[in-house]
Amino acid sequence: MEGFLFQATIYLAAAVIAVPIASRLGLGSVLGYLAAGILIGPLLGLVGAETKDVQHFAEFGVVMMLFLIGLELEPRALWDMRHRLLGLGGLQVGFSTAALMGIAMAYDQPWNVALAIGLTLALSSTAIVLQTLSEKNLMQTSGGRSVFSVLLTQDIAVIPILAFLPLLAINVGSAVLPDGSITVDPDKVADALEDDHHSAGAADAAFNFVQSLPGWGVTLLTIGAVAAIIFVGIFFTRPVFRFIHAAKLREMYTALALLIVVGISFLMILVGLSPALGAFLAGVVLASSEFRHELETDLEPFKGLLLGLFFITVGAGINFELLFGDPVILLGMALLVIIVKGLILFVLAKLFKLHGRDQWLFALSLAQAGEFGFVLVSFSLATGVMPANVAETLLLVIALSMLITPLLFILYDRISKRMEDVAPIVPDEIDEQGPVIIAGIGRFGQIVNRFVQASGFQTVVLDHNPKAIAVMRRFGFKAFLGDPTRPDILRKAGLKDARVLVVALDDPAAARKLIAYARKERPDLHIVSRAHDRTEVYRQYQAGSDDIVREMFDSSLRAGRYVLENMGLSDYEAAEASRIFYAHDRVTVKELAALWRPGVEPGGNKEYVARAKELQKDLETAFLNRVDEDDQKRA
Repeated sequence: MEGFLFQATIYLAAAVIAVPIASRLGLGSVLGYLAAGILIGPLLGLVGAETKDVQHFAEFGVVMMLFLIGLELEPRALWDMRHRLLGLGGLQVGFSTAALMGIAMAYDQPWNVALAIGLTLALSSTAIVLQTLSEKNLMQTSGGRSVFSVLLTQDIAVIPILAFLPLLAINVGSAVLPDGSITVDPDKVADALEDDHHSAGAADAAFNFVQSLPGWGVTLLTIGAVAAIIFVGIFFTRPVFRFIHAAKLREMYTALALLIVVGISFLMILVGLSPALGAFLAGVVLASSEFRHELETDLEPFKGLLLGLFFITVGAGINFELLFGDPVILLGMALLVIIVKGLILFVLAKLFKLHGRDQWLFALSLAQAGEFGFVLVSFSLATGVMPANVAETLLLVIALSMLITPLLFILYDRISKRMEDVAPIVPDEIDEQGPVIIAGIGRFGQIVNRFVQASGFQTVVLDHNPKAIAVMRRFGFKAFLGDPTRPDILRKAGLKDARVLVVALDDPAAARKLIAYARKERPDLHIVSRAHDRTEVYRQYQAGSDDIVREMFDSSLRAGRYVLENMGLSDYEAAEASRIFYAHDRVTVKELAALWRPGVEPGGNKEYVARAKELQKDLETAFLNRVDEDDQKRA
């Protein structure tokens, strides 16, 4: 117990000291965690062999991160990403593997060992990259979405790679021992398994059962495990959450969230699949659940702490004795991996029409090797694919490339500041011509009138407020005093020949009366009106208005665009996001207006609620598709 508390104190103290310093220096939290690991491991020697065990535990941070990412996606959104998953991600893994394999063969490695090296180094660090993208608010950019697609493809690719590596075996008899060490001595393997058998209990029995199954049995079990995750996620999570809710104990939500992640991880390992992939799949299944936000809130602290612990163990696990033995060669190998992968990524970015800062973000963020490389190296050594000296060197190269990654993000920040996105913002075309009647000359009507007149179109302004008319005339604008809802006033204003009527009255009832009358008299007239809220929007749609502008909507949309620009999106990306949201809102309001019932609260209208949920999913899908749409426009 004392030893555990001492080690926990060391890890937490190192993180608390190093990470804030690194963040203040603008280096990011990941580099701070890595530096903390180096400090307490190789430099001060405060932690030792237990680092590997801690690292296995800390890898749950990666699992939780992918589960939380899955909660942000839905199956429809994942399906829409299929071209980037298969195209961009598949080409990255294939080209990187081929290039790195060729380099390894040039250094006299056998083809099978070289292929194992290429497959290992082709994968990037999901933990470091996604954590840094989240910190820098880059996940929603075109480059960030492309990076995520490649990382997801790599995580999926781990499964066939693990299945393929044993076919490259050059010797037999090595194994990974339960304490994390590796041996090729058959007697040690037998002894280790015998000792572990007595301590593993039920878990060992479960693994032995799976290993005893024939090939077709393992395949069916694997398919069954994936199907079970989907089935349970769809049909059982809601009843379980309601059962937990009845207990009225906040900690039970946390316990259930951890149970989901840990249970899925064990099930995936049992059938030989990636626990991170299983967690991601579960997250996607639960993305449409009403308990999604509860899960995110409960797991976020664990995810952050475990990821930090994982980065510390990476730093602490660097073999400085081996590094100092030949630092130039080893550092050169790590830089060579980064350069080769970076060049391939940059070319792919151009092929898939990423532009400007997104190209650099895509190339620099994925150029390193990743944490799954540690797994593949250990597995390759255990199955006799890779000699011990090659494996030890490869582990160090992977760790060094991960250590360099935060510096690559700093380089991206420097490049990004010097680059300017030159993509133009395409304005909407003005296709309305002819006389315009503006009914109401308050703040809203004044701006419309000034804008339309400045554009060269004649307006006829009507208002029943003498003070408003007087102010207009004082500033040189022609306006007429009169009640716009009176038919005779409208006829005199030119309703018969007008092409557009702008209804900007403060009184909602008067506005609806005017809209209904104008629509009856002129079915072909285009009516633009102002509404206080969405309920008034529905009433005006039923009265006959064509375009309805909600108060505060456009200003709120513009404010949201400013937020996106200051959260890392370029002017063009923020403008496109604003355009997509605006276009979708127009469709949403029109569709929901048809389902809205006067006197019935929207929450009590089942058809309304169901369609609103579907439209919200469509909006999320539209934003995910924004990357591909932007690329096609730029091409």
